[in-house]
Amino acid sequence: MREGVRTRIAGWQSRSLLAGLSGVLLCVTAFLLDRTQFLRSYLFAYMFWTGMAMGCLGILLLHHTVGGKWGMVIRRLCEAGARTLPYMAILFLPIAAAIPVLYVWARPEAAADALLAKKAAYLNVPFFLVRAAAYFAIWTLYASLLSRWSAEQDRTGDPRLMGRMRAASAPGLVVFTVTATFAFVDWVMSLEPHWFSTVYGAMFLMGEVLEAFALVIALVIVLSQMEPLRHHVTPQHLHDLGNMMFAFTVLWAYLAFSQYLIIWAGNLPEEIPWYVRRLGQGWGAVAVIIVLFHFCVPFLLLLQRDIKRHARRLFRVCMLLIVVRLIDVYWVVKPSFENRIHVQWTDFVTPLSVGGLWLALFFWQLNRTELVPIKDPRLEGTPRETVAF
Repeated sequence: MREGVRTRIAGWQSRSLLAGLSGVLLCVTAFLLDRTQFLRSYLFAYMFWTGMAMGCLGILLLHHTVGGKWGMVIRRLCEAGARTLPYMAILFLPIAAAIPVLYVWARPEAAADALLAKKAAYLNVPFFLVRAAAYFAIWTLYASLLSRWSAEQDRTGDPRLMGRMRAASAPGLVVFTVTATFAFVDWVMSLEPHWFSTVYGAMFLMGEVLEAFALVIALVIVLSQMEPLRHHVTPQHLHDLGNMMFAFTVLWAYLAFSQYLIIWAGNLPEEIPWYVRRLGQGWGAVAVIIVLFHFCVPFLLLLQRDIKRHARRLFRVCMLLIVVRLIDVYWVVKPSFENRIHVQWTDFVTPLSVGGLWLALFFWQLNRTELVPIKDPRLEGTPRETVAF
């Protein structure tokens, strides 16, 4: 990798680490002042940034399964993001240590609830922790294998490695989808254990893949101004990546609307409280923001070919989606604890802390390898047109 790119990424890593460590100090203060409020904010921040890492792994598995040149320029970024998952397992420890504080089904009084008693075989602390450990072990295994084979391809140029990565990724994509769906059910949906939705985990997963796409596309646009990506990234790559982001925007909206429509049509007392909590007491304004800027605006913008092929415009769409994804995760998680919207200072500190640490890990992993898979045959050829930012 060129030294100029290494220096820039190292600078991002240093600034991210500084922000993360500063946030950690504030988080310690928040924990001492109000442990419960801190943990609620921490869960929201953790879900967003762990979702970013999971989204990177999902994109990587998808790329190796379906092929296509669209994934070549973001592959190393996705590998770096996926390799942060073992470290996110460590950051899960505060949640694991405070399960009864966050989850009502883990409290002693849950034994008196008839519905929770029926779910106790699944919703219990030991099994919850075992499942979490299994999720991270599976995700780490796939991230490690794909990264190792990709690095070996750089060294040897062995064409068989491309087939090996595809063979592992096809079933891996199914395994990842199932485990990620159950993870979001465990970590988020079970905050309100009387409510359930079969589409919830898939909807959350599509949102996390979308935010990961937004991040890696934004970084590719910035890094495309320097070698080696300048030599490989073209407006056609941006167009294809914009189409992928558009597809996941539509897919997320389809699942979210389907869930809402089915619950609205059924109008059952065990289903509607989830939306009642999130459409009143100030949360309704947040819902409108999400509808407008998570779907309507990106949908209209990403329909336009000129925006997808124009680096600066596509970069702005990516930034919009990252911000609105953070708002969406907040809207999903926080009403589980608070009926009325009440933004706390910890809601800003915890994303800063977890995000700073995750980005520092991400840039550290990114700087350990070449920015492009240099011996993959799909990367060969000199672009006729480079990207201007």
